[in-house]
Amino acid sequence: MSKPIKVGVVGCGYWGPNLVRNLNLLPDCQLKMICDTNEMRLEHLKALYPDVQRATNYEFMLNGIGLEAVVIATSVKWHFPMAKASLLAGKHTFIEKPMASSSAECEELIDIAQKKGLVLMTGHTFLYSPVIRKIKEIVDQGDIGEIRYICARRLNLGLFQKDINVAWDLAPHDISIVQHIMGEPPVAVNCRGCAHITAGVEDVTMICLSFSKQRTAMIHNSWLDPRKIREMTIVGSKRMIVYDDVALLEKIRIFDARVETPPHYDTFAEFQYAYHYGDVYAPYVKQEEPLKSECQHFLDCIKNGTQPLTDGRNGLELVRILEASSRSLRLGGAAVEFPPKNNAVEHNGNVNGNGHANLNGNGNGNGHSKIQPARKVPVTKFKSDKRAVKMIKKVTHAEAPKIFVR
Repeated sequence: MSKPIKVGVVGCGYWGPNLVRNLNLLPDCQLKMICDTNEMRLEHLKALYPDVQRATNYEFMLNGIGLEAVVIATSVKWHFPMAKASLLAGKHTFIEKPMASSSAECEELIDIAQKKGLVLMTGHTFLYSPVIRKIKEIVDQGDIGEIRYICARRLNLGLFQKDINVAWDLAPHDISIVQHIMGEPPVAVNCRGCAHITAGVEDVTMICLSFSKQRTAMIHNSWLDPRKIREMTIVGSKRMIVYDDVALLEKIRIFDARVETPPHYDTFAEFQYAYHYGDVYAPYVKQEEPLKSECQHFLDCIKNGTQPLTDGRNGLELVRILEASSRSLRLGGAAVEFPPKNNAVEHNGNVNGNGHANLNGNGNGNGHSKIQPARKVPVTKFKSDKRAVKMIKKVTHAEAPKIFVR
């Protein structure tokens, strides 16, 4: 039996404690340390996990206790410098969504991980949900016919951010799901939005992703809605799927409903639409916590040397879509070609590169998509030392994270 993988988590604010809880439950993981600048948060977690070490110094966490992997759940602006330090220190690295603040930063992290033979994974949690796997299975089997459009709504009151807008905060979930279901990147991105509370930070946005074959996906995000809504409608030529993540039961409902036009007609009087109203049914889906499956997948990729389902390339493509949405916002909602053919796509002044990843999923014959692609990633050991971590201060132009300081 292989030894548990020594893991540390940095960032114990909103989402970090959920990662800590799941990692601590997994037998393949030895949660060695949690790190945060907020000592009150650390004291609170100490009562829940007394055997886990705590630190306010990120450099000490990377070099002082022999970690093999690091999980980063901080604010987006710290994702890149902390992930870069982790990779340079020879640690397998998991980064919460979005992967970084720009595609250029994503590309640099991917390059470092490849050169050092390390697993780099992004936290697109919903792709590990049994509900999304079921929807993907239904779509791939052709049960709903050809997809015509997808409409997603992710709305709630708060939580307001200051460094990113609501599209960068909430849309990554739905973009990753849409990409996974469509099986290809969009050809154009439109985005409109308004900043009602904080100047320059949009709290309501509407993203439209255009795909081939006249297919579209509309994603509505808001921090100003009185209700918590997590809903996605997938309209096919034969049937329609409604996915409600807030529902306690029947998260997926399939409507046998469609509109048909007569194949032949000679006069306008003969032309009539036919509306088909059939049954509504809810397929059974075994409930599993997606975050737990995601954490286990990260550990499995480290042990087996396999490429994550949501690897660095997956995170890069999503960030490129977010950059395109930011540029469309600045252009008043005008369409931005995707993937970009130049270095003009921006996010708060940042620049991106070219290329895109393929998000096609595979079935395993049991009604679920495979978690681990077959392609191997070389896994090598890299001895960490303080010199590797200090390189981050020399090669990046960004301000050093405060968490580096004691």
